[in-house]
Amino acid sequence: MSYEVLARKYRPSNFEEVVGQSHIIQAITNSIASNKIHQAYIFSGTRGVGKTTLARILSKCLNCLSSDKPVTKPCDSCTVCDEIKTGRHLDFLEIDAASKTGVDDMRELLDTVQYKPSSGRYKIYLIDEVHMLSTSSFNALLKTLEEPPAHVIFIFATTDPEKIPKTVQSRCLQLNLKTINRDNLETHLQNVVNSEKIQHDKNSLALISDSAQGSVRDALTLLDQSIAHGNGALNEADVKALLGTIDDSLVYELIDAVVGGEAEKAFNIFYKIEELTPEYENVLKHIISFIHKVSLEQALKNSNKEPVRSIAQSVDKEFIQLIYEIAVNSYSKFSIHPNPKEALEICILRMLAFNPLASIHDKTKSSNETVSEKKNLIQPVSSSKETVSVEIKNNIAEPVLKKSPAQIQPLKILSNHDWIAFFRELEMSVFVKNYYGNFTFLKMEGSEIYLGGDLKRNDIPLNVKKEFEDICTEAFKTKIIIKLEQSITTDGPLQQEEKENKVKQENAEDNIKNNESIKNFMTKFDATIKEKSIKPIN
Repeated sequence: MSYEVLARKYRPSNFEEVVGQSHIIQAITNSIASNKIHQAYIFSGTRGVGKTTLARILSKCLNCLSSDKPVTKPCDSCTVCDEIKTGRHLDFLEIDAASKTGVDDMRELLDTVQYKPSSGRYKIYLIDEVHMLSTSSFNALLKTLEEPPAHVIFIFATTDPEKIPKTVQSRCLQLNLKTINRDNLETHLQNVVNSEKIQHDKNSLALISDSAQGSVRDALTLLDQSIAHGNGALNEADVKALLGTIDDSLVYELIDAVVGGEAEKAFNIFYKIEELTPEYENVLKHIISFIHKVSLEQALKNSNKEPVRSIAQSVDKEFIQLIYEIAVNSYSKFSIHPNPKEALEICILRMLAFNPLASIHDKTKSSNETVSEKKNLIQPVSSSKETVSVEIKNNIAEPVLKKSPAQIQPLKILSNHDWIAFFRELEMSVFVKNYYGNFTFLKMEGSEIYLGGDLKRNDIPLNVKKEFEDICTEAFKTKIIIKLEQSITTDGPLQQEEKENKVKQENAEDNIKNNESIKNFMTKFDATIKEKSIKPIN
């Protein structure tokens, strides 16, 4: 006897064996039990979720000979059940609409509707992929579908219900099948390999369940392929090689490097992934999925995986959303890119390009090779013993020439005015500015700077905190630790900037409105100044 593929061998023969469609089964069994059987059904859903299987089980339930009325569980031993299972029953007609789309085919089918069933209670017409029928075929079907003979039941199966005319949908009971979640699929595969006595490990089944994307048939087909690939056994390495997937730890390390702004580390990990000869599209899918989990962890705190929690705590929500958008945008254009590897490389480069920490790493790396650095507040200017330092006076950072290094005093912040002036001189990312710009200077003790603000509204991610401490450390030429305290503040650098801008705006408006030339012009031409059109000159 020839080998029977797992997808056919383990096809459910009753409702209890169907995986993950309890809502559909409940509706059907309740209608059978109460003897309220509809004249036409539409089973819709993606591939491999059980549309045709449910239609055949329903047909067996309606015509089973184990009782004098329809049953909720077919006996699978009577001639009717056996013939429907093998496709030989005269009163169960299964038609492929993809190959019989014309109106002539539909008329030929409808000519048989008037004849009563030969051995069953109902004559059942199962039309698979019904959305493939032509408009004329649907029109020819309408009248019979609306008022069919009492012995006729139509069952339509489709993967695209939107293509079925509304006039047909309104005459049918539509049941939408769901994709099967990973846990249900994995449990089903576990039962299958146990029945087949196949050696396996748990991770290999999890990989197959993920790749099946909610389709039971796809999962069983992949299981068949994996068993053949592993010579009768399942192990994680062979399944990964077959599916072109990579270790989750590599994806975590790659995202961690991207979030940290470490371009060299990120591409070293990418080269490790390249050695595994993966499907680059699948790699990008894994990256998108991982970022999605991080985003959920930031919002819901629901992950039990340490790598996900670690990255969620170390990076701000806005940047996670940004790299997610970059990844999804890259995936949408993946199919048109001439080289999949280059497409993924560009995606990683874009993530790094929009990461403020990446520029910090680049500048730190090159600081030993350049003569000047914008962030340095104390720099050598010549080969002599003279140095230039910055002193904060009257809120303005001014360079001062000093003759001897021994006389250089460490930079000291004494007041909030000094802090604001110092803060404005620093070059930082917009993330750091928007977070720390809302804090007021409290005091400086040694290498520790104390800032006050609303800690609840300013929950600073670890990567932003590290970036700011590195910037301050570089400016002070000593390790700086930033400490935050809860306080009510209205005089941080950003608030001060807002006040100054408001004063500038008011002065600009006064200057324009009180200008005699402008007044005369407005009077002469009966003109008015457009609201909010006056802007101060920086």
